[in-house]
Amino acid sequence: MGEFSKTYYAHPLSDIHTEDIGKDTHIWQYVVVLQDAQIGRKCNISCHVFIENDVRVGDEVTIKSGVQLWDGLRVEDHVFIGPNVTFTNDKNPRSKQYPEDFQQIHIHHHASIGAGAIILGGSEIGPYAMVGAGTLVTKNVPERALVIGQPAQIVGWVNDDGTKMEERNGFWIDSEKQKWIEDNKKLIKA
Repeated sequence: MGEFSKTYYAHPLSDIHTEDIGKDTHIWQYVVVLQDAQIGRKCNISCHVFIENDVRVGDEVTIKSGVQLWDGLRVEDHVFIGPNVTFTNDKNPRSKQYPEDFQQIHIHHHASIGAGAIILGGSEIGPYAMVGAGTLVTKNVPERALVIGQPAQIVGWVNDDGTKMEERNGFWIDSEKQKWIEDNKKLIKA
């Protein structure tokens, strides 16, 4: 049986060192969470996840198996992080040599990151953005952008529900039939 005496569930084979975990969050087996990490409400943290100290996870976030969240990572509400996503936080890593400050990664609300994607330190993933499986993110991903490839390239724009907008006559049409214009790698309502 898991740990239910708190306001969150922690599997008995998890290793939790923080009390800063929101109500109704589920943490599964073989998850390690260090003492200064902050995790929001109603999150689901799958097995084999590691969460370092200087990490902030918002509400209703899903983190699938095989993910490590390193110092400097900020994850806003309603984010999906697929299995085996890799984050980096040190531009010039060397054994036993640590930077004064680790690179930050900021994942904005409602963004989704597909399985096996690699996100380099210093990157931001914009609100509602969708990073395809196996994508290498080396720079910021704009709001609502659909990116794939190595390195990541914008191949479309997504609706609130993650489906791809339709391209028609130089416009992007969302699921509500609203027209958008792509301008300098950003999407603007027409």
